[in-house]
Amino acid sequence: MLFALFLAVAIGSPTPEPVPTLSPTQLLERIRVQFRSHRPPPPYISYTIERKQQRSDGYPDVAGTYTYHVWVRNSDRAAFKRKVFRDDYEYPPEFDRPAFNEARDPGPPTADVFEPKPLRPHPVSQAYTPEPSASPLAVIGTVQSLVETDYRVTNVAYERNLVHLTVAPIVEPDRNRLREIYADATSYELVKLVAADKLFVSGPYQEVYDDEFTITMGVVEGVPVVTRIHGIAGFDENGREYQDDGKDVDFTFSNIRFPATLPDWYFNPRLWGAHQSEYPQ
Repeated sequence: MLFALFLAVAIGSPTPEPVPTLSPTQLLERIRVQFRSHRPPPPYISYTIERKQQRSDGYPDVAGTYTYHVWVRNSDRAAFKRKVFRDDYEYPPEFDRPAFNEARDPGPPTADVFEPKPLRPHPVSQAYTPEPSASPLAVIGTVQSLVETDYRVTNVAYERNLVHLTVAPIVEPDRNRLREIYADATSYELVKLVAADKLFVSGPYQEVYDDEFTITMGVVEGVPVVTRIHGIAGFDENGREYQDDGKDVDFTFSNIRFPATLPDWYFNPRLWGAHQSEYPQ
């Protein structure tokens, strides 16, 4: 009788549906979709960026080490910057348009980390123009269509609570610079990225060296942000290793805030002279 009872329960119990397994390509797209679900970022952001650089002998490079407080309008990335020296401002404010993958300090922390390097550098004096991007395709059922084919996934590994993707660019490796992606294995929120970049050395030979950036992500008020970047210069096309100052460099983003509004004059240097007493602290 007991056997019959167990048999009846077994027959009457529905078989659980199998949990679908995402392919490597679907994993990449799920991570990207999760990141972009937070887009666009808030209209304004303020933060502190600290840059620390080492000399070739391992000692701190004073010339390459500095701190700025920055206020950015995300619609065009116009920025009001104040350099900090010994906890005070001893320099006039500066205008900038922070950007990743360009010859300026990276930023803002809310930038799209999946965005390719621009086709040409954006002059600081002109408005930032977003690069063309693919439009999302339709979602059929619960399967997200793959809409961006800039990377292929070469390896997937699960490390504790993280999923680690190794990726390779399918086209334009100088523009599509991500090489490794770490995300929460459950929520697919970004945790860390490894990106390839270039170090351009001025001088008679104009040397160009490979540069690797390790980008650490965080969350502020529900918005994913870059919190730290560690860069290390490598080798040039002839296999020569970079050995000069700035081989190791660190950028730290802190005091990240999202002001509800900022005055328009912040982003128009021609108006700064009339507002010196109102400069932000």
